[in-house]
Amino acid sequence: MENHLSLIKTGYQDIEKRIFPRFPFSYLTFKPQSGSSSVFAVKDISYSGVQLSLLDGGHPYKVGGSVQGELHWRGNKLELDAEVMWVNGQRLGLKFCEEEAFQSAIKNFLSIENIVMGMRALHASPMDLDMPSDLHFWLQADGPVEVFVWCHKDGEISRFQLIMMDSFVEYLDGRGLKSGRVLTKRDLDTPLVQEDEFVFEMDETLDESRLSFAKEIIRAIPEHYLNREVFDFLRLKLRIEEKDSQ
Repeated sequence: MENHLSLIKTGYQDIEKRIFPRFPFSYLTFKPQSGSSSVFAVKDISYSGVQLSLLDGGHPYKVGGSVQGELHWRGNKLELDAEVMWVNGQRLGLKFCEEEAFQSAIKNFLSIENIVMGMRALHASPMDLDMPSDLHFWLQADGPVEVFVWCHKDGEISRFQLIMMDSFVEYLDGRGLKSGRVLTKRDLDTPLVQEDEFVFEMDETLDESRLSFAKEIIRAIPEHYLNREVFDFLRLKLRIEEKDSQ
C-alpha cells in the first residue's frame, strides 16, 4: 500500500504523508459557552490546542477571536479559553491559553490513565468497519491517541504507527523506528471509505521524548486489547525493557 508511504522532500525537512482509516464516532466533544446549542466533535487535540469540526449548522468564529467553553470526554470535563488560529468552513483550530493552571489541567485531562480508559479496540468492534485488509490491529482513544498495526499476507507484522496528539512514532520493516510531528490532519472525501490524511514532519533522528511517550502508552494498554505476540513485537521494537512493562 504505497499510498501510506509517499515521501516529499522539502529542503532540510522530510515531510511524509499517511492515509489512515477514520472511525466516524467520538466521545470527545466541545460545547461553546456562547449560548449556542451546537456541539463540536474534536478531530485532533494536544496540550497546546485542538481542531474542531461542526457537522451541522454554522458558527460565528473568526481568526483571532476568542472561544470559551467546555471539553467533555467520558464523564470528564474541562473549561477552556482559547484563540481561533484558523477557520476552514465547519472546521476550526484553537490555541489554548498558556496559563500555568490551565496547562496543568489539560495535562491531567489528557493523562495516560484517561487516554487508556477511553481506548477502544476497533479491530474487534461489532460494527461493520471498512478496514484495509493489511490493518490487523487498530486502537483508538478518540482525539488524543491511535495505534495501527499492519501485517504482511503471511501474518507477520510489517509496520506500526502511534499517533500521540502532535507526536508520531513509526516502525517500518526494513527501515526501523522513526519519529515526527503532526503538521496537518484532514478528512478525505472518498465515496466508499472514511479516511484521514496526515502530514508529518519527520525528525532527523529518533526523538527520545516521542519514543518515551510511545513507551508509556504501550505499557499502560491492557493485555486483552492486543494478543501477546503483538505486545511482544511492540515492546521489542520500542525498546521496552521487560522490567519496564511489568
